[in-house]
Amino acid sequence: METTDPQAITHKRVLKLAVPLVLSNATVPILGAVDLGVVGQLGEAAPIGAVGLGAIILTTVFWIFGFLRMGTVGLVGQAAGAGDTAEVSLILTRALLIAAGAGVALIVLQSLVFTAALAMSDASPEVENLTRSYLAIRIWTAPAAIAIYALTGWLVAMERTSGVFWVQLVMNSVNILLSVIFVLWLDMGVQGVALGTVIAEILGAGLGFYFCRNAFKHPDWRKWSQVFDRAKLIRMALLNSDILIRSALLMVIFSSFVFMGTRFGDVTLAANEVLMQFMYITAYAMDGFAFAAETLIARAMGRGDPSRVRRSALMTGFWGATVCVVTAIAFAFVGPWLIDVMAKAPAVQGVARTYLPWMVAAPLIGCVAWMMDGIFIGATQSRDMRNMMVVSFGVYWIAVAILMPLWGNHGLWAALLISFLARGVTLSLRYPALERAALKAGKAEL
Repeated sequence: METTDPQAITHKRVLKLAVPLVLSNATVPILGAVDLGVVGQLGEAAPIGAVGLGAIILTTVFWIFGFLRMGTVGLVGQAAGAGDTAEVSLILTRALLIAAGAGVALIVLQSLVFTAALAMSDASPEVENLTRSYLAIRIWTAPAAIAIYALTGWLVAMERTSGVFWVQLVMNSVNILLSVIFVLWLDMGVQGVALGTVIAEILGAGLGFYFCRNAFKHPDWRKWSQVFDRAKLIRMALLNSDILIRSALLMVIFSSFVFMGTRFGDVTLAANEVLMQFMYITAYAMDGFAFAAETLIARAMGRGDPSRVRRSALMTGFWGATVCVVTAIAFAFVGPWLIDVMAKAPAVQGVARTYLPWMVAAPLIGCVAWMMDGIFIGATQSRDMRNMMVVSFGVYWIAVAILMPLWGNHGLWAALLISFLARGVTLSLRYPALERAALKAGKAEL
């Protein structure tokens, strides 16, 4: 297995890493739209609500284990940069064992998890019953769905992002095809959508294993004394727990933004939801370059080379900033048209246009924070990520307390963007320590 890193850090290398990831991200919203569109053909509101609610619940539950992707990228990339072939395989084994354990635990505890989740919704009895039917089928894919995080992280770290693209493309394409067959041809309703997703995710995990096959060619992956090495497990646990805390706080920020938006009425709430789609568009485009930063920074850290760390940060940052500027300009010019496409109610369209300038500003203000996330993930400096998120979390709530009473929904948007700014500034202030850590690692190898 190739673990050396002879390539120069060039624009071509960054784009080769990032473009497949951007393209794979583009398939995600298409899948959601098709699933809802298919059940919409049934002519009833309840199935649409059930699929939407069920998908949100399971996406949130599975997302809790998203630290497996981020943690795996940093650890595998550093091991590859250091030329440690055995550890490259062992990390994947550890991550997959966590995925398997988590997936089985969710299947066993499904009744408790679903009851708690549905208790937070005001769904009608009909929607709730259909949602439970959907969840009861989809939960069986939990081990595969969570394993995809680990497999994707390994592929990104090994610079095999074309594999990630094919996993997402095949998985989502099969999901769309099966949804059409099961729902429209076989009249299986909500259960058909769930079954199609289960089959697609199992297929996606299998394809991920295929693309990661080199990790299993060397016997190191099953050397259990090394798999369960205490020091390595502790490091992995600390890294993943820090990322989990950071991600949980970020989720609270976005969730609270939605809930607090309900104070301004249904029209403003709908307008906020439309504008949040702009944020998702930016995230899908940015993620490719943030992932590229994770890979290149991890390898540079593994080599103990601060100069490569800096060049990796600058090169990926350049492309990340370019994407942010382009999306900001695009939102300024085509934002009103996008609003009209996503919302047909004239009242919602008018309110969304009022708050559109915040979406023009969001990519410009959030760019540093989003790229710094990738840089710090690659460097496995998870403590800094956690601590700076805690600071940003506090800044967000202070801004909400001050600005919402003064400016209403404008104040809420301002608080969200201020939290992005705080995270970008605080992580930037910690960046020099990251280069010092690389230098220290390099000296330790001498």
